[in-house]
Amino acid sequence: MNDTTTRPAPHKPTIVLVHGAFADSSSWNGVIPHLREAGYPVVAVANPLRGLAGDAAYVASVVKGVEGPVVLAGHSYGGAVISEAAADEAKVKALVYVAAFIPDKGESALELSNKYPGSTLGPNLDALPFPVTDAGAPFPLTDTGTGTDLYIKTEAFHDQFAADVPHEVTELMAATQRPIAAAALEEPATAAAWRAIPSWSLVATADRNIPPAAQRFMSERAQARTEEVDASHAVSVSRPEAVARLIRQAAESTAA
Repeated sequence: MNDTTTRPAPHKPTIVLVHGAFADSSSWNGVIPHLREAGYPVVAVANPLRGLAGDAAYVASVVKGVEGPVVLAGHSYGGAVISEAAADEAKVKALVYVAAFIPDKGESALELSNKYPGSTLGPNLDALPFPVTDAGAPFPLTDTGTGTDLYIKTEAFHDQFAADVPHEVTELMAATQRPIAAAALEEPATAAAWRAIPSWSLVATADRNIPPAAQRFMSERAQARTEEVDASHAVSVSRPEAVARLIRQAAESTAA
């Protein structure tokens, strides 16, 4: 007797997107429609950008609230966040790094950015102090009770961050950029989830924030399935179809 029982279709994972520094969750706006058209639920997290441990804990709390399997995708500093957030989280089935940091334990984003020449970010940053309080601060307090926020200078934003994006778009991106606490870029990672979870990586070959050589080094070390695209650091804005395609590849692998 043949078994004619119809098996239920595999549950599609939820795609959780984590933006990086100098951006916000709207930086995924071009990517999300491609993923939703393919039938994937999508959540774009508002990354606090205050400190690696605290940011990762926040993203992990979002993941815990998602029903079913998850694919975590991180752009730029968001890569460091997902590497820590996914540690010991069984529902995360794949990691996708988009022009992103893929740190090992003990490494910081700043250290990895400086590992190879090519970044022109430093001279194009403005640093502004901000007050911090004791209440649950996810980053180290200074003796003066202040932290330092980093912004990309408005006049440099297009060429530095998104040279392949139209000026009228980058003017809005510059005005709405989310600053990152300098301490977040200096904070060493305490986990490297890519050692246990299958990973994908998109290298942006015209990136002026994270040198492409650094992206290739980290991708190779993580044994990530890697693709390259001729794009600026803002690849999710300039090449959303390429970003979505790689995320779909990662998501499709979870059903195998």
